[in-house]
Amino acid sequence: MTGIALKEQAEKMIKNRPEIRPGFTVRVHQKVQEGDKERIQVFEGLVIGVHRGHSPTDTNFTVRRIASGVGVERVFPLHSPMIDKIEVKKVAAVRRAKLNFLRGRSGKSARISERFTSSEEFGIAAAPVAETPVADAAAPAQPAEAGKDEPKKNEEKKKESK
Repeated sequence: MTGIALKEQAEKMIKNRPEIRPGFTVRVHQKVQEGDKERIQVFEGLVIGVHRGHSPTDTNFTVRRIASGVGVERVFPLHSPMIDKIEVKKVAAVRRAKLNFLRGRSGKSARISERFTSSEEFGIAAAPVAETPVADAAAPAQPAEAGKDEPKKNEEKKKESK
């Protein structure tokens, strides 16, 4: 009975996050408390593994990046209140569930080819955002004759330089 109650509580704590898979390059915006001030710290790197736990809120993902020539890995809980937002920057073509083999590689051998996706496919990776109507500001139209003078000016400059 307690397992059912815990799962129900866990479902309430789920936040709207993008789907994260190994091979994604992400930027994780994490809240950091320093004294009485709170700031946002960004950690950008490659997702090398995702661990899905027993309940939906138990999902963790590992992000790896190279900082000053040293590999740095951080494990983030996906639905943590300390994570402000997660941005998916690139989607790489990988055929593994865990990319731990990248730990032993450096330089060009540690690169992963990017998967070229259509905008629809990339939209799946990004978190759905509530759409708000935005009024389009109409740009002032340029007169049609303004562009006609430019070729004449360029010709005159060429003649003067000769």
